[in-house]
Amino acid sequence: MARPSPAVLSVRVSPDERALLEAAAGQARTNLSDFVRRRAIEAAEIDLLERRIVTIPAKDWAKFEAWVSAPPKDVPALRKLAKSRPAWLD
Repeated sequence: MARPSPAVLSVRVSPDERALLEAAAGQARTNLSDFVRRRAIEAAEIDLLERRIVTIPAKDWAKFEAWVSAPPKDVPALRKLAKSRPAWLD
């Protein structure tokens, strides 16, 4: 299966910002394009994971309420984990 060609994303930065990005890319031992792409993707993932508002479509609301109202499921592995001492306290 052929992979689609990467799309070009153009970003305007000041000369100082570019110098900072190039220095960081150099320390990461990668080129500027790969460094900026990797960091932008990481930032986007973090932003999406930290969302505080979740939108549930109206057609799925009843299913969501049923899930929230259901009694908790017993997960033996989680019960065992909860009783163990955290590794970082050893």
